[in-house]
Amino acid sequence: MTLIKSISGIRGTIGGKPSENLTPLDAVKFAAAYGIWLKEYSKKEKLKVVIGRDARLSGEMIQNIVVSTLVGLGIDIIDLDLSTTPTVEIAVPLEAADGGIILTASHNPKQWNALKLLNEKGEFLDAEQGAKILAIADKEEFVFSEVDDLGTILRNDSYIDIHIDEVLNLSLVDKEVIKAAKFKVVVDGVNSTGGIAIPKLLEELGVEVVKLYCEPTGHFPHNPEPLKEHLGDISALVVKEKADFGIVVDPDVDRLAFISNDGEMFGEEYTLVACADYVLGKTKGNTVSNLSSSRALRDITEKHGGIYQAAAVGEVNVVTKMKATNAVIGGEGNGGIIYPESHYGRDSLVGSALFLMLMAEKGGTVAELRASYPSYFMSKKKIQLTPGLDVDGILVAMADKYKDEEISTIDGVKIDFAENWVHLRKSNTEPIIRIYTEAKSQAEADKLADRVISEIKEVAGL
Repeated sequence: MTLIKSISGIRGTIGGKPSENLTPLDAVKFAAAYGIWLKEYSKKEKLKVVIGRDARLSGEMIQNIVVSTLVGLGIDIIDLDLSTTPTVEIAVPLEAADGGIILTASHNPKQWNALKLLNEKGEFLDAEQGAKILAIADKEEFVFSEVDDLGTILRNDSYIDIHIDEVLNLSLVDKEVIKAAKFKVVVDGVNSTGGIAIPKLLEELGVEVVKLYCEPTGHFPHNPEPLKEHLGDISALVVKEKADFGIVVDPDVDRLAFISNDGEMFGEEYTLVACADYVLGKTKGNTVSNLSSSRALRDITEKHGGIYQAAAVGEVNVVTKMKATNAVIGGEGNGGIIYPESHYGRDSLVGSALFLMLMAEKGGTVAELRASYPSYFMSKKKIQLTPGLDVDGILVAMADKYKDEEISTIDGVKIDFAENWVHLRKSNTEPIIRIYTEAKSQAEADKLADRVISEIKEVAGL
């Protein structure tokens, strides 16, 4: 059982002891710390915060605690209840709110939950802001409002519909073009809020929808991380239904994966590649992804005459680099699409609409589209951390070992070889070292990952 505090928010497993897990006491403490920080940051007397949650089992409990804590600080709440991460991000500026909190542990299993914290733009906080909130939480010097100054709660359950309208109004999304293509799509909503939002969007676009696990019960029918080994059911159903493709999202709907018409994974890494291919074909410009993402995005960007750059892992880092380079699209190789014309957040609704436009205009099958892209294969492995392990020392040693290669140390250690690469980094959300590799074949990628894992174990004396 674990409680992890990072710039990604406060994430932990439900139950157990305070400060070791995400208990009600921890939820109060960190919600209060965010509220106190927001008062200092905004320098306003009266604040408004948007709150939304995914469908996980602990969501309603954590939501009630967080909302009541902020009300106790005199902060007014716009309560979206069941929602998605990108929906809350869109709602913050539309409501002229001062911040937002999404209650979700994203792709983590059902025992996890988290507080994801937003600023007044509906964007994730940066490292400095996150550090200030953690410092406030540690001191626990909270001063709550007196009875006449308590905040109010306004419930608004219309925001998924508003979000869909925002997607339909994007300049590169044409409802009639998609409708004319007469797509049939299977949707796996992992029994969370994607099961509400994605089918609604597709139906608005004239797509025939086959629903799989779209009841927002919070009982995840499989591991909610949208990886191949978890998606046998939708892969089979796409083939059985003779669907054009399948759409899979994680519980808070910021990660998007496609299943090709033949039941094979389109590839989580290629979600961004395909969406970028469509956008760059219409809008000349640059792209950004993180260091752990496929080289295929660089290849597609250069094909369209743009410049690709890599950022440190983490949505806030990608967004910062996108703003600095005026990127027209970006995101993360885990299926996160960030399209600035909509907003600076990973958004599976936006990604789904862009992909449908690409398919409607290109024609052919999704399998044929995938075959047209540069072919890279990734291996994503991890080493569980043990107490006392000098992770930073291990990363320094690995960088030194390969000092004659192209090295980046802006986020862990990335070693770029001529034909492949490896990226080693501490996770922000789990007690592990992630080892990502990419090569021209799966066998090469796996072999490189296994070799590096052996070298890490040797360096660490494991």
